[in-house]
Amino acid sequence: MKFTLCAPALFGLEGIVADELRFHGGLTDVTAENGRVLFRGDEHTLAWANLHLRCAERVLLRLAAFPADTFDALFEGTRAIAWEDFLPVDAAFPVKGHSLDSVLHSVPDCQKIIKKAIASRLSDQYGQSWFDETGVKLQVQFSIMHDRAEIFLDTSGPGLHKRGYRANANAAPLRETLAAAMVKLARWRGREPLYDPFCGSGTIAIEAALLAQKRAPGLLRTFDSEKWPFLSPDVWRTLREEALNMIDAQPVPIFAGDIDPACAALAQENARKAGVAATVSVEVRDALTMDFSSLAGTLLANPPYGERLLDQEAARALYRQYGAAAGRSSLKQYVLTSDTEFERCFGFAADKKRKLYNGMLRCDLYMYFKDAAARRALSDGKNTPPYKSKGFVNDTKNGVNRRNRKK
Repeated sequence: MKFTLCAPALFGLEGIVADELRFHGGLTDVTAENGRVLFRGDEHTLAWANLHLRCAERVLLRLAAFPADTFDALFEGTRAIAWEDFLPVDAAFPVKGHSLDSVLHSVPDCQKIIKKAIASRLSDQYGQSWFDETGVKLQVQFSIMHDRAEIFLDTSGPGLHKRGYRANANAAPLRETLAAAMVKLARWRGREPLYDPFCGSGTIAIEAALLAQKRAPGLLRTFDSEKWPFLSPDVWRTLREEALNMIDAQPVPIFAGDIDPACAALAQENARKAGVAATVSVEVRDALTMDFSSLAGTLLANPPYGERLLDQEAARALYRQYGAAAGRSSLKQYVLTSDTEFERCFGFAADKKRKLYNGMLRCDLYMYFKDAAARRALSDGKNTPPYKSKGFVNDTKNGVNRRNRKK
């Protein structure tokens, strides 16, 4: 059976998700739209997308799309779907969704209408008027935008960013899908060292290791659709075996650090759960004392923005000191922040910027990949007072200085 599938994505990542489907999934019928990617495939495609997509938020199976500017239209459009092909008689089918810029703006009312329409269709097909919903769960989702409704089944369950290795996180964790996108945008493939001096719970370093070792990001978790009766369990079993056989467990040079010992310990534990502890080196480090001039490779950083951690003044002081230490290093650097004054505080104009969203927060990925000697210096006209924080650790063990701070 051929399906129309939808992979929602954080704004700015749609092109990356489309490339994953085309170049790694071997698909040709792929269309990137704002906030999502549509693609066509069978049950093998559905399972592969859940197991292997690194930057998508989930995988939805689209059942229908139709105009819906009245409740009658919403009811009839939903009822026309062949629900009996997907829902067994005892299936649980909760409904959730959203409505934007539409006449039908009440989400609870839309939920009730869709639920009623599904029950009406199943009642005719199964010859009963009441459904206990004690069996397998098939989550129904709807989207109504500009008076057009789309009805989906959520094949993933918990979002795809929940890989299974990060049960705990620090105060401001970076979503796994965004961390994987940063690694992809840096074009890092494990052939040179990678550094994350503000590692927090270790997400960037772990996602880099998973990518470099070809570990499918969904291997440590399950998906709702694995239990669906109209999908063959053999497909999931085969794809998991193939994914396990693809793993290249050769160590890659990844170094992560944080000034907070609790964060460093959490990052190390998460790396262990992800199966990459042997390749991700985590230590308590102060990024502002690193000898960047001695390092080569790629640096990925998600420093405090002055939003949830630190205030803006403290964050900008940190950027100034970080720029003074690292601005002229030969490292390729990719720094994510929502602070629009980052370049001036860092002291150098980025070679390129990429607009991304960390949740609903607009950010930029500042990219420094050209010859460091050619970087254009900037100044914000301020001195660089020392950034002060309790618990700084200055350590140059093994010649690798890494800076960290609680994020």
